[in-house]
Amino acid sequence: MYSYSLLETSCFYLIQEKEEGPISLIKVNMETDYCQFITRFGETEITEWRKKQDPIHEILELLSDEKVKEWQSAYYSNEDAYYEDGGEE
Repeated sequence: MYSYSLLETSCFYLIQEKEEGPISLIKVNMETDYCQFITRFGETEITEWRKKQDPIHEILELLSDEKVKEWQSAYYSNEDAYYEDGGEE
């Protein structure tokens, strides 16, 4: 069992909070003495505070800069697809 305290600021991670839970992509935006402010990426971006002692079942991967760029390209291009149909009428 791991905790959020092991995660570094400005890094992207694939984590699984519960043993049978989904895999999440998160970014640690900042930290205080007791907490971390994270962004969770899914259909939408969700920001939240987590206690450093909150459990993580497994830290699957720290994404490399190259993988983050590759993911951002795919993630944000899909987001733009929703707005392309709303052109001039």
